[in-house]
Amino acid sequence: MPESRRPHRDDVLLAVSSVLAGALLWSLGVHSTDNRHLPAWVALVPLLVLGAMELLRRTAPAVTLPVAVAGLVFDRFTVGNLATLLIFTDLVYAAVVYGKPALARRLPISTGMLTVAVTIAGVAWLRTPQALVIGVVTGVLTFGPALTGATLRNHREAAEAARLRAEQTALLAEMDRAQAVVAERARMARELHDMVANHLSAIALHSTAALSIDSPATSRDALGVIRENSVQGLAEMRRLIGLLRDAGAGQEAVAVPSLDGLDSLIGHARTNGPGNGLDFVLDDRRPPGEPLPTPVELAAYRIVQESLTNALKHAAPGTVRVEVARADGRLTVRVDSPYGNRPGPRVPGSGAGLVGMRERAELLGGRFDAGAAGPVWRVEASLPAEERVVAE
Repeated sequence: MPESRRPHRDDVLLAVSSVLAGALLWSLGVHSTDNRHLPAWVALVPLLVLGAMELLRRTAPAVTLPVAVAGLVFDRFTVGNLATLLIFTDLVYAAVVYGKPALARRLPISTGMLTVAVTIAGVAWLRTPQALVIGVVTGVLTFGPALTGATLRNHREAAEAARLRAEQTALLAEMDRAQAVVAERARMARELHDMVANHLSAIALHSTAALSIDSPATSRDALGVIRENSVQGLAEMRRLIGLLRDAGAGQEAVAVPSLDGLDSLIGHARTNGPGNGLDFVLDDRRPPGEPLPTPVELAAYRIVQESLTNALKHAAPGTVRVEVARADGRLTVRVDSPYGNRPGPRVPGSGAGLVGMRERAELLGGRFDAGAAGPVWRVEASLPAEERVVAE
């Protein structure tokens, strides 16, 4: 029911036109019955009452309906007016359309039962086929408007439900889109960090050493390392740009790093590590000839890469050991680096690397742990090694 209690403009127009039409019929002597027990002008009373109820047909249908029934009964004791009958049918229709759901459900049923009861009673009392007309008139005045109103209300409710479903679908689609954008940004952030951070860390570390130690040989070695990492970092950036380009724009496919490149990765770390007293050892215990799903292989490679970068920035002098093994449908990656005080220049970390490694493992349904384990800092990841586990 509308919140406003003021009559609707259409209801005012309907009430005025109905009363004027009824008054015109009355003035022309057009009546609906031959009842002469009351003066003819009395027929205007139910006409005016039901006409006034038209003003409340939307805002108070529960009030208009009993008043309309009383007015119709009273109209049957007068000469009657066709406009009064038409107004009654409209009030029944409006009670179903604008009334409470309970009233809208019960009124078509009750009017239908009333129509059947009147028909049976008329036939039983008069015992003539013409008695069926009484049932027809009753149905036209009560059941017909109620059924029409129920049909319209059902259509409106179905349309509203469809609109709400469409809004919910659009909202869910927007939420999915926003989540996809966030996930894609996180993926790009991880990829950018893992691809470039180790090179930039090496550049920062060796440039700091060159500035701290006043030695031409140290500066020359540092510049060599800086140049090598700059070139490799630029190549990685180009690879990332290739990944972001539209595949349909003619961009050649870019190779995805795999665990076959661990030797090169360890060799690059050895190049950057001697100045820090670090050595790097790779222990690859994977069975030969057993390929891994591409997402798992990329995640494992990035975890090793980021662990080596962190070792270059934070590890104490000693041996950094990288272990890769596959067993029982799982790929295990473990990197142990010396844990303790480190002499010389250090590069501060942001903690984003650990977050990125954990995200990579969890996105694939794996596990990730990082922390001190006695004299070493251990990074360990267990990833599913079966294609069916990581398939999207």
